[in-house]
Amino acid sequence: MQRNQIIIGSALLAATLLAGGCATSSDSGSVYSSGQTRREQTVRLGVVESVRQVNIEGNAQGPVGTIAGGAIGGIAGSNIGGGRGSTIGSILGAVAGGVAGNAIERKVTEKKGIEVTVRLENGELRAITQEADEEFRPGERVRLLSGSGTTRVTH
Repeated sequence: MQRNQIIIGSALLAATLLAGGCATSSDSGSVYSSGQTRREQTVRLGVVESVRQVNIEGNAQGPVGTIAGGAIGGIAGSNIGGGRGSTIGSILGAVAGGVAGNAIERKVTEKKGIEVTVRLENGELRAITQEADEEFRPGERVRLLSGSGTTRVTH
């Protein structure tokens, strides 16, 4: 009975860690980190030339997915056979679970994005990629806000 409690507790801990690791920073043009607030930005005006849909690659924010997947895989693998078979099953399960957990975390954190190409008033072209949380159309006047190494397109 105690072994089952350990397995259930470990699985719940791993699931909690995996869910907590899904919180990611935003690539939205409307979201600012606390370090970006109260800082001056350069504003340039322009017209949208084109907009295209892109995928913003997900990332593993630290080892959370790998650890959670490895823990779950190790627990599942330990139920295979007995003695040495159980140990080998645990190791193989942990490795496979870690790889799967990392891949799942990357997929869960993937976002839909847009690449907006803007012709500035001086004739230069700029392309900015950000989350697709705001709609832009060719011919629309927009602002490019730049500062602290970040540029965003806004209305």
